Amino acid sequence: MRLTPRGTKFFDLLTDAAANLVTATALLRDLVGAAPGERELMAKRLHEVEHQGDELTHTIMVELNSSFVTPFDREDIQALAAKIDDVLDFMDTAADLSVLYRVDAFPPGTETLVRVLCRCSELTAAAMPGLAKVGELEPYWIEINELENEADRVYRRILAQLFEPGADALEVLKTKEVVEQFELAADAFEHVADAVQTIAVKES
Repeated sequence: MRLTPRGTKFFDLLTDAAANLVTATALLRDLVGAAPGERELMAKRLHEVEHQGDELTHTIMVELNSSFVTPFDREDIQALAAKIDDVLDFMDTAADLSVLYRVDAFPPGTETLVRVLCRCSELTAAAMPGLAKVGELEPYWIEINELENEADRVYRRILAQLFEPGADALEVLKTKEVVEQFELAADAFEHVADAVQTIAVKES
């Protein structure tokens, strides 16, 4: 078994980045439940959270370039940080498009999709400190995989409702593009879990 070096900043930085996801999903949940006129402010706040995520990712990359010893392979740390950032990007895009496209009401099922994202963010934030003991993280990536499958099922049901006969084609396309970002965020959470699993396999 490999001995994971301690005393680095990477665990803390990745934990901070994952905690940022919890903040972002909470804002996204509030945005989906808000009246259309209230969403712009929430989208702005979410964009600020996304910017904080960018700064954390940048800090991780700087640390990688300046550290002689890292707890895991450099490319795995870089991949994990980038995949966490991807989740934020999809959520930020969803919020931004919902305002730009003036979505009046999200289709039924969207709140369920967001609840899945909230649970994914909570699990991911709880898992990052456990990177010091990656052998204990298997339940994390198993549950994330199950949640991503649930998100896929919900997304398909939303699409089926959107494309019912008689629906306004332009509104359908705009709403589909927004909701698709939620589903992509769920996929991105699974990619984060896959990166954690890759680290665990290498460290076992």
